[in-house]
Amino acid sequence: MRKKGDRQIIENKTFPQERALYHLQDALVRGCRFEGEEDGESAMKEGRALQVENCYFALRYPLWHVHGLRLSASEMTPTCRAALWYDADVRVEDCTLNGIKALRECRGVALSRVEADSPEFGWRSRQVRVQESELAGDYMFFGARSLTLTDVEQRGKYSFQYVKGMTASHCKFDTKDAFWHAENVIVKDSVLKGEYLGWYSRGLTLVRCRIIGTQPLCYCKNLRLVDCTMEGCDLSFECSTVHASVRGEVLSVKNPRAGKIVADGFGAVIREAGAYPVRARVVTRGKGSGA
Repeated sequence: MRKKGDRQIIENKTFPQERALYHLQDALVRGCRFEGEEDGESAMKEGRALQVENCYFALRYPLWHVHGLRLSASEMTPTCRAALWYDADVRVEDCTLNGIKALRECRGVALSRVEADSPEFGWRSRQVRVQESELAGDYMFFGARSLTLTDVEQRGKYSFQYVKGMTASHCKFDTKDAFWHAENVIVKDSVLKGEYLGWYSRGLTLVRCRIIGTQPLCYCKNLRLVDCTMEGCDLSFECSTVHASVRGEVLSVKNPRAGKIVADGFGAVIREAGAYPVRARVVTRGKGSGA
């Protein structure tokens, strides 16, 4: 360990023990490895103003309750469980995050050029920005607030449930049951592939998106589609309040509750007696007022 001015510099060391660098402050940690037979946890818990570069993490809970973290060019292995919890002011660049529950209940987080394979990633986190990244794992960003995603590829089931306040652009989402119970979400110029998209959402807006999969967008309130395309989308919009402009054909629409749906064609428009009145207009573009 050495110092440059008032800043500690810790380089090229291995830390296997419990709380090896507990409450470390104003420090650069470079080229270190957190692994070993002692199987220690919580290596840098309660840290402040930490710059961590080119490090390797194979132990649990390394960065909890850290305020002011810059993490770059580092690897977190599958055994690095629950790596970043309860942190604030976090920047992660050019890293791999592969342990389960890698990010939770953090605020002020920016992820750039990150590869993550982490079930239950991002739960209840706030003010999170992700760009140019690839994310995999089920139940991603459950209950998160104020998310911004740009140029992100994401895969895994049950993503973005109960999120509030999210914008996404130029993304690819391959995810079953995405955006359930989500509120105030805007997705632009993106691909959304999976089953049962957006059920029970409020204020979901999709602009110039490609929507792929069965039974999308049911039981929604204040749903908007602007110049989207829909592929394999049967039984769409059931019990939803919706205003939609779709380019091309919709495979089928079932019992939309209110609003207006416009498309170039419909494979079927299903209106059946049910629990709710069906008052939405379904309009074939260029053919008058529609059904």
